[in-house]
Amino acid sequence: MSYLLDTMVLLWMASTPEILPDDIRAELSDLNKPHIFSSISIWEIAIKSALKRPDFDVDPVALRTGCIANDWMELDFTGRHAIAVSQLSSVHDDPFDRALIAQAISEDRILLTSDSKLAKYGESVRLIKRRQAI
Repeated sequence: MSYLLDTMVLLWMASTPEILPDDIRAELSDLNKPHIFSSISIWEIAIKSALKRPDFDVDPVALRTGCIANDWMELDFTGRHAIAVSQLSSVHDDPFDRALIAQAISEDRILLTSDSKLAKYGESVRLIKRRQAI
C-alpha cells in the first residue's frame, strides 16, 4: 500500500510522529516502502505560514529539504491532477484538500488524513486519529 500524506499528517510525521497511530508511524518509518508528499502540501504550508497560522508555524523550505533528505518522493501537481479536481464531488471545498484527494485518486494512492470530511471520498482515503502528545 502506498500512501500520500495530507498536509497535517505530513507536519505531524515531521515534528511529532508519536501522535500518529502506531501502525501508521511504523509504516511511514519503513525504509523499504515509498514515501510520498505533495508539492501541494509545501504550497499550503508556505501560504498559511506566511499568514502566521500557528498550526503551520514551520519553514516550508526546511520541511521539503528534510523530506527529500529522508528519501521521501515529492509528487508534483500536474494538469492531469487539476482535471481530476474538476471531476470531484463537492464534498469538501478547501482547494488544498481537493488537490490532494485528486492526486491520491489519480496516482492510485491512499490519502492519509485526519479530516473526516475527506473520508467521504471513499476508498482513496484512510482516516486516522491523532493521539494526544505524550
